Amino acid sequence: MKSGSCCFHDSGLRQTAATRETLIICGNKRHKSEMIEVVCNDRLGKKVRVKCNQEDTIGDLKKLIAAQTGTRWDKIVLKKWYTIFKDHVSLGDYEIHDGMNLELYYQ
Repeated sequence: MKSGSCCFHDSGLRQTAATRETLIICGNKRHKSEMIEVVCNDRLGKKVRVKCNQEDTIGDLKKLIAAQTGTRWDKIVLKKWYTIFKDHVSLGDYEIHDGMNLELYYQ
């Protein structure tokens, strides 16, 4: 990791009540983590819109999708083209941003 870059894993988190944004303090830097919306489509007629943070993991996103669809979270596979997303990696590490579409598959 570069010396000027920031890591969210060991940072302090604080949530402001008025704006519902998470303030991330990493070293001497402060970041605001706004909610993003990810659209997941299974191409069988089910399209799910989920609001989450960029520092959430793919496993957290799968649990949010499972809560909306009624399927078990461990049966959900998220892809973009041929990339299968791993559960322990964060959305920010995969560069998943607001309004991004992901492919939803079931195993």
